[in-house]
Amino acid sequence: MACDPDRLSCIAGDAQALTPRQRELIARIAALGPRFAARAAGHDRDASFPAENFAELRAAGLLALCVPEAAGGLGADFPTYMLVAAELGRWCGSTALAFNMHCCPMLWAGLAADQLSMDDAQRAEHQRIRALHQRRIVDDGLLYAQPFSEGGPASAGSAPWGTVARRVDGGYRIHGKKIFASLAGAADRYAMLCTLEPPGAATGGTRRDALYIAVPADAPGVRVVGDWDALGMRATVSRDLCFDDVFVPDDARLLPEGLYFDAVARFPYMVATLTATYLGIAQAAYDFTTRYLRAELPGMPPVKRRMYPTKQADVAEMRIRLETMRALFLQTAREARFDPDRDARQRLFAAHYTVMEGSNELCRLAIRTCGGQSVLKSWPLERLYRDSRCGSLMLPWTAELCIDRLGRDCLYDDGEGDEAIES
Repeated sequence: MACDPDRLSCIAGDAQALTPRQRELIARIAALGPRFAARAAGHDRDASFPAENFAELRAAGLLALCVPEAAGGLGADFPTYMLVAAELGRWCGSTALAFNMHCCPMLWAGLAADQLSMDDAQRAEHQRIRALHQRRIVDDGLLYAQPFSEGGPASAGSAPWGTVARRVDGGYRIHGKKIFASLAGAADRYAMLCTLEPPGAATGGTRRDALYIAVPADAPGVRVVGDWDALGMRATVSRDLCFDDVFVPDDARLLPEGLYFDAVARFPYMVATLTATYLGIAQAAYDFTTRYLRAELPGMPPVKRRMYPTKQADVAEMRIRLETMRALFLQTAREARFDPDRDARQRLFAAHYTVMEGSNELCRLAIRTCGGQSVLKSWPLERLYRDSRCGSLMLPWTAELCIDRLGRDCLYDDGEGDEAIES
């Protein structure tokens, strides 16, 4: 892959650190990217889903990015997925965020599930069901979504899900509502979390009773409601989803009953997959700014603006911020492992916060550096700025929650509380 076409740097920083497979997969995205970028303004304006982009991702085999090669997919491991997703984010943030929601179910059901404790019968059943989902993506090109948010403490991981599932013959009955549901109305399956009601219990289930299950979009009782007129990420079309006593069969499960709680506790890196999109957005803002100051944009008068010391200083600051984000992003992606120790866990919080807040700060600098024209809809910077602002607001790890959890984790051992203070 040519990692520096038209003065665009490699999303990984050092292209020599990539494996041949990573180069090839990033190149597939880079080949599609200019068309995605050309469509981005229209989809942003109309808050319309970029169906053409996903048709091209499907044709390029990329919907099966995280399906193992043995099952007909591309077999991307965790760091490879993060790099490919970041490259996609550089071309269209909404497409990258929606793509993340599609890929995550296969990561949860694949690399995460493979590390969880199951008995032989449970693992055999999971592998059988997982193969059904994989074939739906590889053979049928189905598009998955991952609607988790409910607007309450469950979305932050501190309470059971309000959407509930009840065991019935052959499957489950599901009732509830999800908000900010990216790909609402566009996905074929909604990979969602709900609380499985314990049989005979007087009260609802706990967080340990989480059920991760893919609900068919055309199942009776599934409704897409409301509008999507948001500040940014408008092409994700994240409308509300209602589930009114929806029957879902057993083979829709993505993880065995109750194992999602262990999966997210033991492999928290899955919660941070969103950072790839926002690193890509930051890279796009930096790329645009340097090309503008060098008068390299298509149709631009050949008037360079790079000689001003203030512009040089701003670009230097942008580069420093970008490399800080990239360094933490790459380190946490490459060291991702089950049961991370305290140091790795704290670094993951720090990386997530740094990218989510840093992306918007870099876009702010880009707008200031490029000047008044950058607020026009005909330029991408104002869209990049709006899209980047959304990152630090996304549950379960908003910027505020990252700071709160990181600070506590730095100062308290597991299970440790405060000492009583005598008056």
